Amino acid sequence: MAFLLAPAFAGNLTIAHSEESNRVINADLQQVKGPRSMAWQDCVGAGRVGEGLRDGWRRQLEECHKEIGFKYIRMHGLLHDELGVYSEDSKGEPHYNWQYIDDVYDFLLSIGMKPFVELGFMPNALASGKETIFWWKANVTPPKDYAKWDALITALVQHWTERYGAQEVKTWRFEIWNEPNLSMFWQPAKDTTAKDAYFKLYEHTSKAVKSVNADYIVGGPSGAGPCWTKELIDLCEQKGLAIDFISFHSYGLGGGPSGLDLYGNQKLYLEKNLHSVVDGANSQLPIIEKTSKPKLPIHITEWSASYSPRDPIHDSYFSAPFILEQLRHSEAMGSMSYWTFTDVFEENGPAGRPFHGGFGLINYQDIRKPAFWAYKYLSMLGETELKNSNESSYVCTDAKGGAQILLWDLTAPTDNGKVSNQDYFFKSHPTREKGNVTVNVKNLPKGKYNLAIYKIGYQQNDSYSRYLEMKQPSDLSREAVADLQKLSSGKPVSEKTVQVNGTFTTTLPMQENCVYFLSLSRAKGGKWSWLPFI
Repeated sequence: MAFLLAPAFAGNLTIAHSEESNRVINADLQQVKGPRSMAWQDCVGAGRVGEGLRDGWRRQLEECHKEIGFKYIRMHGLLHDELGVYSEDSKGEPHYNWQYIDDVYDFLLSIGMKPFVELGFMPNALASGKETIFWWKANVTPPKDYAKWDALITALVQHWTERYGAQEVKTWRFEIWNEPNLSMFWQPAKDTTAKDAYFKLYEHTSKAVKSVNADYIVGGPSGAGPCWTKELIDLCEQKGLAIDFISFHSYGLGGGPSGLDLYGNQKLYLEKNLHSVVDGANSQLPIIEKTSKPKLPIHITEWSASYSPRDPIHDSYFSAPFILEQLRHSEAMGSMSYWTFTDVFEENGPAGRPFHGGFGLINYQDIRKPAFWAYKYLSMLGETELKNSNESSYVCTDAKGGAQILLWDLTAPTDNGKVSNQDYFFKSHPTREKGNVTVNVKNLPKGKYNLAIYKIGYQQNDSYSRYLEMKQPSDLSREAVADLQKLSSGKPVSEKTVQVNGTFTTTLPMQENCVYFLSLSRAKGGKWSWLPFI
């Protein structure tokens, strides 16, 4: 490891390259901010429901749920023909089949998770057109017969109610369609607008859901970026329709074509404003506050640095501080659903390399990316947050008398978006020094503490940089996979017992786009006790 410790751990630990520090984080156990926001943990995304029939997908989801704590999962393709949900006989009579959906949803509930139900896309037998999207051909047209659509949605929600009970389904969320403000996702008849056609779909679908139980939670419009917020709320007010949340998506790209590119050859550019994701998320708060439903929650049901599953930014160590920075400043959201937890994902077709720029926190070979560890470190913070003037950090305490500090640097890597993500992130980038950071935590009870320090950065919980050094092979041996997994094991870079006499102080060498997590737990008898990291 490149991380070097001072040779001795005294009452005030110091790990530094110089006496001066460029950044200071001060916290005091007597200055409590309050319970920590958990919007970041509420939900995570996945490609489509059909992928949830696979063992690797399930194994990785259970892993993420146990170690990070995600509660809900949102997926495309609920009504796709591969699940056999809807068909019609020769007389045009509908037939329903819930078996594959039951298989996936039973699994979700068995591991303690819940569905954030995305109602779409259109079964071919019910579709008004033939337009599709993705390698797996999702139909993006409205229903040809709204009476049959209403009956399908009602029957499906009623089935869930009978299978899982109304009290359970009341905790689910129902989101209507996906990104209807983009023509690639919504192709209504040419004699209407996308907005008007979506509002018709919303009216029918929300009524169908609520007809089963008025307490079920429904919302939209699931826009590609914020769209139609006030208009949808006004529509519901005028027509007496239910709306329980607003949803949309927010990505960090500033330029480039669609992400639907099989081989990832299209050039995509990171937004020079590194807060673009959170700025987009927060932009609708003042709009909602001026409507008839000023407290309506916002769910960001997709977000990431890029909207392409072939963008190497997702594999890089830069993704870790980028994720933390967005989540730190989006705590007013109802949820921030990261897109996605796994690289088992086929919108562009099966990927040709182990690291291909996939959205996932974990790649296909079960290698955890830096993004995974950003979420893992968030889950290791205590439940109570202390006041802290530094906006790129958390200082927290737990009920056992421990303290945790999570801090990071976020530096624009691509010349403020002038260099494409493909040109930049398909190359290895050793870290650059960025001074020091000093952490001071006052009014800790005196005594001995177990101190564990974890890190994300170049070649630290960063298997991707090693993969680049290997010349990006399309296949990995089992031994190579095991070696890459070891490089992203999440183990502490240091662990010691330290004496604290009221104030804990440490100074750490900082590098661009690195992340530190520090855990202080009360030691027993002054002896080291192992601190779990998984």
